[in-house]
Amino acid sequence: MKDGKIDGEGLDKLIEHVLAGGVHGLFLLGTTGEGPSLSQGQKIQMVRRAGAQVKKRVPIIVAITDTVVEDTLELAQVCAKAGADALVVAPPYYLPPGPAEFLAYLDQLLPALPLPLFLYNMPSMTKVSLDTPTLAEALARPGVIGVKDSSGDMGLFHKLLSLRAAEPRPRGWAFFTGSETLLAESVLFGAQGGVCGGANVDPALFVELFEAALARRMDRILALQGRLMALSAIYGHGHHASSGIKGIKCALSLLDVCGDGMAAPFAAFAGPERQQVARDLGALGLIPR
Repeated sequence: MKDGKIDGEGLDKLIEHVLAGGVHGLFLLGTTGEGPSLSQGQKIQMVRRAGAQVKKRVPIIVAITDTVVEDTLELAQVCAKAGADALVVAPPYYLPPGPAEFLAYLDQLLPALPLPLFLYNMPSMTKVSLDTPTLAEALARPGVIGVKDSSGDMGLFHKLLSLRAAEPRPRGWAFFTGSETLLAESVLFGAQGGVCGGANVDPALFVELFEAALARRMDRILALQGRLMALSAIYGHGHHASSGIKGIKCALSLLDVCGDGMAAPFAAFAGPERQQVARDLGALGLIPR
């Protein structure tokens, strides 16, 4: 954000930054993208600008989660016209739905969606943890093609992999982890990849770690995992849920990729936290010490 508006130039630079790092796709309007903090108009503006910038070089998936069904469906149509390839939806927040209500919600959305849908399990933010039976029922619905799980629950992950393996006619739905420190472990056991906030800062690191996990190069995985854990220090400077996003945006500002402005009512890191993030990046050789 810049002066309360979408920072279009910063968005363009960020897209080129992560594409230059070799990422295989983009995820818009998720937690790191501050989707829940943006107005409907700002979301539409961001999706359209990103689609025009990417020009189909990589797939784009967009989170359309909202508390208003009509806004969710309107944004889905914008995404399709802007060149997105798939959509992502989490349980509506504020009033947490039960399992039956969430499945009914999907049944309301799916017939009207113009693109395939990923389920988004983000219990720390939505106050709803999608359990194995609910996810199994949801994944059986036509149009649902996978899960992005940010719970960090590897037990749930393995249960879902067992469900996928046991399908009489496997549809091959995809699993992506949103817990970036579990990227290598998830891929080693059968995930298709990760949606990692830290990849905004050091995309090449996450691409290399993903590829090392695919190739089962354990020595390389261990080395890269150590670097990933060092990078994750940027999330630890603050005491609120927004601190992780602030750390990423601060790092991007220090790298001269884009500004660190947050959507209201949140503010960027002040001097002490910014200096801490600078030290973290300096220790990794990403900026001069």
